[in-house]
Amino acid sequence: MNRFPGWRVVTGVFIVLSTGSGLGFYGLAVYLNAFNNELGWEVSTLSLATTWFFVVSGVVGVGAARLIARHDVRVVVVAGGCLAGASLASLGQVREVWQLFAAYSAFATGWAMAGLIPLTTVVTRWFHRRRSVALSVASTGLSAGGILITPAAKWLLDREGIETGMPFLGAAFVVGVVPFTLWLIRPDPAELGWLPDGDRSEPGAAPARLVGTPFHQAVRSRFFVGVTIGYILALGSQVGGIQQLVKLVEERTDADTAALATLALAATSVVARLVGGRVVTAVPMMFFTACLGGLQMLAMLSLAFAESTVTIFASIVLFGATIGNILMLQPLLIAERFGVLDYPRIYSRTQLYGLVGTAGGPLLLGWLHDSAGGYRTSYAVAAACSLVGAAVLLWGGPARAPEPDLTDLAVAA
Repeated sequence: MNRFPGWRVVTGVFIVLSTGSGLGFYGLAVYLNAFNNELGWEVSTLSLATTWFFVVSGVVGVGAARLIARHDVRVVVVAGGCLAGASLASLGQVREVWQLFAAYSAFATGWAMAGLIPLTTVVTRWFHRRRSVALSVASTGLSAGGILITPAAKWLLDREGIETGMPFLGAAFVVGVVPFTLWLIRPDPAELGWLPDGDRSEPGAAPARLVGTPFHQAVRSRFFVGVTIGYILALGSQVGGIQQLVKLVEERTDADTAALATLALAATSVVARLVGGRVVTAVPMMFFTACLGGLQMLAMLSLAFAESTVTIFASIVLFGATIGNILMLQPLLIAERFGVLDYPRIYSRTQLYGLVGTAGGPLLLGWLHDSAGGYRTSYAVAAACSLVGAAVLLWGGPARAPEPDLTDLAVAA
């Protein structure tokens, strides 16, 4: 193969992340709204199911990190895509709350196996010098899914209902993951005679060594603690805000306008992420992340009090500008500080701890909605979480460690 295949891998990751995001991350807000409308279940109950989804996915992510260290990442991703598709289709038969939790457990398992941990690991293996650009392009698939897939999913469920619509969404998940993983994604550049970033390996040369900070040293560092706690708060605010957004817009406007909410959110995040992938190469990465946390606070506070369509969508645009980059920057921060040696284990561990935020955010905002009779208090609390999260991130210190603190150790793969 004469042309560097790294960008084909990025394309494959983009497509798979688009599918998982559109039918999983953003899609959960659509399913919450559909079950609320069709079955009359309370928002707090459905928010608890969303929380459970993220709990299961976080726990499974730790196991997925161990699997991809021992097996071809494509096996894990394909298996996850098939499981997620089957469980998503089964949501059409859900009639009891316990059935929803059971289906979400299987869905979350497959979603994690075909999600950020294995896919960002692949990108970090293929790119070192140009990692921020490659990850920004690949992770733009998260937003593309919200633009292209989630509105279509909402339209289908609004038109056909859960029972008829969910099997189609399950089939779409499998089609969006399995063939593109097998066709485009390759686990490591070395097996094709390449080094990261497109350099050619010399014939007969020993495989490149994975360089970075060992897992046990990394997880004891102040930086790891700062990133983990900061992202618990920032992503708790963000994921909670996303999962409740469709319901908020529908309550304050109408169903047609609500259908455009995720489209506007994801479209803004696409543009912002592509810009951010280049900006982060010129400014301190941690400072940039903390600034985005401050902007997210402003977006949440604005959504708390916005009533007109114009102010709601202005707030959504600001929110989208932070979503695209905050989510992208978490794996970048981990890879920048700790290298690729134990990246899957370190990233999966911070995501596991981050479940307090990603799982608790939707539950907290849903409970506050039911308790206060609206979303004003919910989004005001989310704003406060974003602000505190930004402060904690700054406390964690810079992403590039000064000598001799946490110097990278070269360890044979």
